[in-house]
Amino acid sequence: MKLSVANSIVQLLVKSGRKSGGNARSRRAVEMKGIEIKAAANVLPPPRILAALALAAWTFFLYVHFSMISGTVEVNNVEGLADPCRGRYIYMHDLPPRFNADIIRNDCRNTEGHWGDICASLSNGGLGRPLADDGGVITGGAGWYSTHQFALDIIFHNRMKQYECLTNHPAVASAVFVPFYAGFDFARYHWGYDNATRDAASVDLTRWLMARPQWQRMGGRDHFLVAGRTGWDFRRISNLGADWGNDLLVIPGARNMSVLVLESTLKRGTDFSVPYPTYFHPRSDADVLRWQDRVRRRRRTWLMAFVGAPRPDVQMSIRVRDHVIAQCKASGACAMLSCARTPSSTQCHTPANIMRLFQKAVFCLQPPGDSPTRRSVFDSMVAGCIPVFFHTGSAYKQYPWHLPKDDHLKYSVYIPTADVRRRNVSIEAVLRAIPPATVVRMQQEVIRLIPSLLYADPRSKLETVKDAVDVAVDGILDTVARIKNGEDVNCGGPVDKDPPNLFASTASRFFSGGIWQAARYVSLWQSGI
Repeated sequence: MKLSVANSIVQLLVKSGRKSGGNARSRRAVEMKGIEIKAAANVLPPPRILAALALAAWTFFLYVHFSMISGTVEVNNVEGLADPCRGRYIYMHDLPPRFNADIIRNDCRNTEGHWGDICASLSNGGLGRPLADDGGVITGGAGWYSTHQFALDIIFHNRMKQYECLTNHPAVASAVFVPFYAGFDFARYHWGYDNATRDAASVDLTRWLMARPQWQRMGGRDHFLVAGRTGWDFRRISNLGADWGNDLLVIPGARNMSVLVLESTLKRGTDFSVPYPTYFHPRSDADVLRWQDRVRRRRRTWLMAFVGAPRPDVQMSIRVRDHVIAQCKASGACAMLSCARTPSSTQCHTPANIMRLFQKAVFCLQPPGDSPTRRSVFDSMVAGCIPVFFHTGSAYKQYPWHLPKDDHLKYSVYIPTADVRRRNVSIEAVLRAIPPATVVRMQQEVIRLIPSLLYADPRSKLETVKDAVDVAVDGILDTVARIKNGEDVNCGGPVDKDPPNLFASTASRFFSGGIWQAARYVSLWQSGI
């Protein structure tokens, strides 16, 4: 084959020389050129090698090309199983440091007049300083930290760095994470600044994002970020003056993204609620299982407990805390930590004190404070204590990914705010009348929920247990998939009626046995049930 190609070239050259009327010398030159070509042909690589090289180059080109443009690439492992990350890949933007690291480095001390030295609370990946064991209440070697309730921005970011399905190829990603420290941005500019200053970083961020090619694919609707405060801090009610909060949730561009907050505004939007950080950040599945077993075996000597300070100045629709405190003080079955609303008050800022009380109580009273939700809800549930709610916005209209959606009485008690405020209901009487078997089932449900309420240590990795970050990421991936399918997805829209299965509609479930159950129940919870 090599010689036939060479001969063809020689013949063409000879014909070309004849047509041009060349003389004998020119023909000899052509013939000599043909000899040179034949010699060169003898040293060319064999056709099989050339074909193999061409095939390899073409295969490599196709692999790179389609792995970059396809979001459905499937990689098989040695056992022939499908890629475990298919449909779960997340791309994380490498934001300029002014949107995260610089906020912590340069500005976190601006909040000291309101929440103490929050900068000191951000060590250990945002978890804060380690806690030593205090009388067997907590175990310092198993993931207990003095975690600030508003530290979620940095905790979540560090957890996402360890996410097993991160990808450097945006086209493969099912969602895009934006590591903007929105909660810390709120805190540094909220007090003493005008609205334009408060909004500046959010506006700058959206401009940066909208200039990226990743944004163009879905107009930002596949993007999500974490703003570790309540949604009300990012939805300013009025722009007429320096009103509370910034406008992150409503400025153009940003309202296309999903924003994870500690409490959703329940407006028609894209702010989804996730649990407040607690003090417990397990490093392994074994840490979680050991803690669940521990709280399951705790001897609970109090019927009910409350941790918190009075809130006499909150809006009337959620004003019930003072009445709850009064009933707790008047009851011989209620333990309480009275708190002052100052950073210098150590009574309710000492994790061991809080967790010790919650582990000794069967029920933990959770009235609204400045807003319907509370960190205390999650601290108490981690301690295995059944929460008692007085407002449906405290849990039932929140946390759709982390708490049961349907039968809320599987894990909690609901007593309407209006009934307590009008003094026509006894909290103690309601709790004493719940049948003991029901109480045990509720405790088991609370303990079952513990893993999904925890934020694991970002420097380690749980193996099979899903923590709050895993559950939230699943929720985001499902949300983006539904958007791609053309659904009108939002945080739930305004809720105009209470969810089903609450106190009024299920009173017979609690009171079917009547008050005669009280004496039996008292003996059970005093003995450690």
